[in-house]
Amino acid sequence: MDVIKFLNELKDGIAVLIDPDKFVSKDNLSAYLDKVSFANPDMILIGGSTVSKADLQNCVKLSKEKIKAPIVIFPGASHQLSEHADAILFLSLISGRNSDYLIGHHIAAVSELENMNLQIIPTSYMLIDGGKKSSVEYVSNTNPIPKESFSIARKTALAGKYLGHKILYADAGSGAKEHISKEMITLLASVNSSLIIGGGIRSIEQIKVAHKAGAKLVVIGNKIEEDIDFLLDIKNYRLDLSL
Repeated sequence: MDVIKFLNELKDGIAVLIDPDKFVSKDNLSAYLDKVSFANPDMILIGGSTVSKADLQNCVKLSKEKIKAPIVIFPGASHQLSEHADAILFLSLISGRNSDYLIGHHIAAVSELENMNLQIIPTSYMLIDGGKKSSVEYVSNTNPIPKESFSIARKTALAGKYLGHKILYADAGSGAKEHISKEMITLLASVNSSLIIGGGIRSIEQIKVAHKAGAKLVVIGNKIEEDIDFLLDIKNYRLDLSL
């Protein structure tokens, strides 16, 4: 599957982000994936700041068995790779100035990546302040872009586009208190139409706002972990879109 083409053609998409670290056993993960499959999301993202290689690979393989949607790696480090996924977001943390997350981890991953049949998607990754220090901030030792610094955000996103990145992923961070504003989403969508938005989104209404503002794909993670019934809301929302 050409995941870039799929994303470019997608309208009002929803992705579920799965952090393998959050599951204590394979049975626990398997039961969760069955429920995610029921919601019929457009994409599955797998990864996390501290996930081991073995846990990531096991999660990718099990997800491929249970879910029809594209399985895409959302890596937190160079070892988070699996040839069983459909693609990997080759993330460059352009909102920060830590060289490891701008290019270092990428170089470390190349030896394995060049021997994998895995679509590699150059991706601008931008942290936007969500009102709470995220695990990405802590691990990468970088600061997010202030939520009202529209000029900085626009120039940063445009720089990523000029570098040749195919996708822009703007993230308020895991467990963010505040999601990225409609105004910021509209601005970023005007720079790169293949826009992914994540972090702090906890309602269908917030998903709708993000879609209307220009997000191709809205990522939900923590909300589902806290309230598994939200998957039913997602399923119903996607059914409404198809009518």
